[in-house]
Amino acid sequence: MRKIPVKILNVNGGKTEIPCIGMGTFGSDKFTPEQVASAVKGGIEYGYRLIDCAAVYGNEDTIGKALNEVLENNTVKREELFIISKVWNNMHGKGDVLLSCAKTLKDLQLDYLDMFMVHWPFPNHHAPGVSVDSRSPDARPFITEEFMSCWRQMEKLVDMGLVRSIAMSNMTIPKLESVLPLCRIKPSAIEFELHPAFQQEKLYNYCVEKNIQAIGYCPIGSPSRPERDKTPDDIVATEMPEIIEIAKAHNIHPAVVCLKWAVQRGQIPIPFSINNYKSNLDCVLIDPLTSEEMDKIKKADKNCRLIKGQVFLWESATDWRSLWDE
Repeated sequence: MRKIPVKILNVNGGKTEIPCIGMGTFGSDKFTPEQVASAVKGGIEYGYRLIDCAAVYGNEDTIGKALNEVLENNTVKREELFIISKVWNNMHGKGDVLLSCAKTLKDLQLDYLDMFMVHWPFPNHHAPGVSVDSRSPDARPFITEEFMSCWRQMEKLVDMGLVRSIAMSNMTIPKLESVLPLCRIKPSAIEFELHPAFQQEKLYNYCVEKNIQAIGYCPIGSPSRPERDKTPDDIVATEMPEIIEIAKAHNIHPAVVCLKWAVQRGQIPIPFSINNYKSNLDCVLIDPLTSEEMDKIKKADKNCRLIKGQVFLWESATDWRSLWDE
């Protein structure tokens, strides 16, 4: 069993530990809940302690069975795990956040969550499997008051002891500037897209300045993401010349370079893999990248967003950049 280095997380005036790398559970519409749960169980047995879940992934009840197994057979103690989940966009209404959290706890067979996130900063919802051109008539731009109504419910979950910390996801600096002064309980983390081709340096540095932990999804560029999220101009991080050159120098896969870069930079990557989760974990424990290699990757940033969120657009929006305040 591997022992993963930890980072210190600011939690409602206190401190706690969070592993420096975790395991994602979004199967990208290509893997069954059983396959994801099997990877979670195997990952925990191998040494993973941070598991990133979400209600909308549709697999929390199956993952819950895997968590129950590793806890029942004493593979790990509950306090050694760091379990994250997220409230989906259609559950932002009054009282709905509590219902969402209660269902997640029941599905995961847990008494509490270590972190609960607002998955997207608006209640815009889409039916499963719709095309990127689909537009919900109820979709609308970000509204500070609406978001804060959702966040007040998140804060109440902390008061109730159902979650240890609360966080946000898919935020931008303008959105954070509008809500952070209003938060009674500040977010412990922000989860957003981070990989060598999309480093989001301004947002990342903003989080560092605010003592908010950055958690990076798509850390290797999410090559298995749904087809609806792919566009011709996408740049694959693992195919960048700089990444390939560094991989050859270390005799490792380019994906491993992406994960080493993420951990050494300071964000927490949450890669998902059915087959490679062992190497994903091992890579952060040995053979770090040099400062010169880290600098080379920093200079290679392509500002290429992969998860554009088109299906969340409102009817009057021009394109996906409206979601991200660009």
